[in-house]
Amino acid sequence: MNKNNPVGWFEIYVEDINRAKGFYQNVLQTSDFITLLDEQTKMVAFPFDETKPNISGALVQTSSMKPGIGGTVVYFSCNDCAEEESRIEINGGTLLKSKFNVGNYGFVCLAKDTEGNLIGFHSMQ
Repeated sequence: MNKNNPVGWFEIYVEDINRAKGFYQNVLQTSDFITLLDEQTKMVAFPFDETKPNISGALVQTSSMKPGIGGTVVYFSCNDCAEEESRIEINGGTLLKSKFNVGNYGFVCLAKDTEGNLIGFHSMQ
């Protein structure tokens, strides 16, 4: 059985790349986004360290894909998701479900980002 993390990359589709980037920078408290250029698609990758086990992904603005609730949910790992939760609404997002217990798997809060995507924050405390 393969014990590696099965997710290798994710993309969050957005309408406004700068607005979305600002939201994630402020909520996740990071400014190290990596600009990936393409003629038809605007992309900024979340920071990553190739020597660490977690995966990364990107915010993507393209005419071929649209953001919204009803598809994939990306969960961001954090020390205490209550901290990220406190920064969601002041940065233009919507808190959908405040921090709640998921048993042996820790805690989660759910939000809608500035582009209408459903996202989650996960912590063990």
